[in-house]
Amino acid sequence: MEQSQFNVLVAGELNTDLILNGLGELPQIGKEILARDMTFTLGSSSAIFACNLSTLGANVNFIGKVGQDSFADKIIKDLEDKKVSVSSILFSRTAATGMTVALNYGQDRAMITYPGAIEEFTAGDVTDPLLRTARHLHVSSVFLQPGLRPGIHGLLARAKALGLTTSMDPQWDPAEKWDLDLPALLPYVDVFLPNLTELKKLTGKEDVHTAIEAIRSHAHIVAVKDGDAGAHIWDGKTLFHQRPFLNPAVIDSIGAGDSFNAGFIYKFIQHHSLQQCAEYGALTGAINTTAAGGTTAFPDITSVKKTAAQKFNYIIP
Repeated sequence: MEQSQFNVLVAGELNTDLILNGLGELPQIGKEILARDMTFTLGSSSAIFACNLSTLGANVNFIGKVGQDSFADKIIKDLEDKKVSVSSILFSRTAATGMTVALNYGQDRAMITYPGAIEEFTAGDVTDPLLRTARHLHVSSVFLQPGLRPGIHGLLARAKALGLTTSMDPQWDPAEKWDLDLPALLPYVDVFLPNLTELKKLTGKEDVHTAIEAIRSHAHIVAVKDGDAGAHIWDGKTLFHQRPFLNPAVIDSIGAGDSFNAGFIYKFIQHHSLQQCAEYGALTGAINTTAAGGTTAFPDITSVKKTAAQKFNYIIP
């Protein structure tokens, strides 16, 4: 491969999503409820980010691990349909492809994930020759990837040494231990992309200001997603607020944070201002909520521009 063949290399988890909408309530033990809508689609924070970033116009490669089954076939086809390169994806001989079942009730959701081959993916799978083909490395869902997590510092350090910029979205910790060594990790992360709950859990602080204060000495750019309250951006010196683009008819919020990441990083790799990065992230996060699942609202850039103009009065050039 030629050096810098790709704008972005995404290293992360791969799974399918089974999304159940239209619930009258969340399930309870011993009771059966009905869902009025079902979507079976590409899942995983990393894959949603990769697909939507590609739709926005970036040249994206993906490395992760799947099983040898029909779910893997769907994942690869869906990535290819979004023009994400799949040539680096690895196949497990022992584990099945991961899957998440998501239950949506209003704007709340509950999720169950079978990790499968996700747990076999390691930082060592992301070789230096592969890193050299990209300008930027994005990593997501570190707590879901026990094979990747022990080597995450080394991976990011190698990427920086090779001249790549980097970003990371930690995502939720299913074990709720939140034992990520941020002082050691964040110096190698150019853009840190947690949501507010995750940041508070990681720092043990109660609000965005004290949480940022806790990491400011070792963080670079921090973009904190805060749902319908918008986002909070730390630029290394000051904290500013990004207003939300509100959707009055939310279909679901699955993947909205990943779509925010895609919009933010798309502008970041083009060297736009942080204000422009944050605004575009907020827009793409809102666009995500206009359709079920993480990628449905991003079929192509023409549709994205139409949604931005019609629903959020925003003109994408």
